[in-house]
Amino acid sequence: MNDDSTANDIRLNVMGMSCNHCAAAVQGALEKVDGVRAAVVDLAGGTATVTGTADPERLVAAVAAEGYRATVG
Repeated sequence: MNDDSTANDIRLNVMGMSCNHCAAAVQGALEKVDGVRAAVVDLAGGTATVTGTADPERLVAAVAAEGYRATVG
């Protein structure tokens, strides 16, 4: 799998999530991106933290495909 020494955390600000179903959809989409070891979505905070080696642009695209807007930060 991924080498832990190259893994990092990427924080995304996610707009448009309003319920647990939304958060689950975003988490599921993020977990399918190559290089993601873990994804944790904070519905109340409107954020997602992804651990792994995934390309941030691919993470943003995965969230967008679910109908939400995300920015890295």
